[in-house]
Amino acid sequence: MRTTAVLFATLLFTLSLAAQRPAPTVPTDSGSANLPAQKIGPNDLIAISVYDAPEFTRTVRVDAEGNIRLPMLKQLVRADGRLPDQLEVAIAAALTAEQILVDPYVTVNIVAYESRPISVVGAVRTPVTFQAIGNISLLEAITRAGGLAQDAGPEILVTHSQAGPDGAPISLTRRIPVKGLIDASDPELNLPLHGGEQVRVPELGKIFIVGNVKRPGAFPLQDDDETTVLKALALSEGLTPYSTKVAYIVRRDDRTGHKNEIPIELNKIMKRESPDVVLVANDILYIPDNSGRRNTLSVLAKIATFGAATASGVLVYSAIR
Repeated sequence: MRTTAVLFATLLFTLSLAAQRPAPTVPTDSGSANLPAQKIGPNDLIAISVYDAPEFTRTVRVDAEGNIRLPMLKQLVRADGRLPDQLEVAIAAALTAEQILVDPYVTVNIVAYESRPISVVGAVRTPVTFQAIGNISLLEAITRAGGLAQDAGPEILVTHSQAGPDGAPISLTRRIPVKGLIDASDPELNLPLHGGEQVRVPELGKIFIVGNVKRPGAFPLQDDDETTVLKALALSEGLTPYSTKVAYIVRRDDRTGHKNEIPIELNKIMKRESPDVVLVANDILYIPDNSGRRNTLSVLAKIATFGAATASGVLVYSAIR
């Protein structure tokens, strides 16, 4: 009888301690990162903890369709588009519905986001792709790419996809002027990025000057003014003495891919007798060599040398010998 009383007292004491025990702390993977709560997407890596059920406590990657699979669960659990706390409720409901656990305590943490990449490519110092975690702006994305390169063009192209009227994804591109974004610091141009965007910085257009100029080469087009033939000649430090009166602009047709040669009256343009011609990106300004004039000048130079030699008596001396 005494032993029964002792056992009964011990049982009451144990139940009293259980009632006073604080709420359980759900174990988590100490190696996983608890990232900011954002909507989960395909390929994201999540850490799931179920209190007192180690068989469900694991790290799971969301599949390409946006679902996750847990052991003993017959049905997949939808993760795409849900916040971590919403996925906690969905997992608990699935475990309860299939009578695997009663009132499970579920915790979901984000280990790595892989569903919201932002790519920054083109005329930047270090092209980069990173995940949009937290609040990301266009300027921050460009900063992560090391800033704009020296040959960056006047616009930044931001492309993202969204569902069209029929549900199919369509790509939309917005053009952001660099001067307005950086120089004018227009906050409306500093777009918020949520993942899935591609930021492209096209290079500044160039013209190519070849032939009889003092400094041939490729020269960037200035975005604030038109580049004409005369300006191109100034960039190349002028003509050489043997240039022709007619030059050519080699221009490619973007629709057909064919290259066309456009003759221009270079001599008349320089004399202001003909309007200057505007050059566009990728134009090749070619100034041919005037071989006839070169030969004429060569003959004149020989005649001049001949006359000088005669005047000095060299030829007379040779005849005497």
